[in-house]
Amino acid sequence: MKVTRPTPAHFGLFVFDLDRMVDFYTTVFRLTITDEGLGKNFGNRLVFMSASEDQHHQLVLSAGRSERSPVSTVMQLSFLVPDLAELRLNRDLASAHGATELRPMNHGNAWSLYYFDPEGNRIEVYLDTPFYVSQPYGTPLDLDRTEAELLAETERMVRDDPSFMPLDAWQARFRGRGPGREP
Repeated sequence: MKVTRPTPAHFGLFVFDLDRMVDFYTTVFRLTITDEGLGKNFGNRLVFMSASEDQHHQLVLSAGRSERSPVSTVMQLSFLVPDLAELRLNRDLASAHGATELRPMNHGNAWSLYYFDPEGNRIEVYLDTPFYVSQPYGTPLDLDRTEAELLAETERMVRDDPSFMPLDAWQARFRGRGPGREP
């Protein structure tokens, strides 16, 4: 990946139970711990994790979340997966490791699975479809249907939307826009 402008690269979470959360993310997402130790700036125990050898860390978990923190302020943490089999595997692992409120959604441009991790942070796990349709857009998704059935259903669902186009056409249009330009 060539970075040409500020690009989202990693995220960090303050957590209540660092060991439980490390177990969740290393098991459910199969992240690799790249480093850990006591932070010099915050004084908290930190664990750095990545799924990619070209990024030292994509997720940092930090002990020290205040007991007075009412609810997570994270809107969602999103993880891209390569295929439908991996999305299904993530559903099964998340469910077995304390995730709650699992909700699969078809956004037309992506198939997503939403849930809350053991400390209430919203997670999205998704894969792209070959289609574009303006967002927000979504209907329930049956992850037990075949990939061919889901592709056909998705295309039928979005084809009549005025914003519909093949994903490669949307990507070409995106390349023609500069930072900060209107969609």
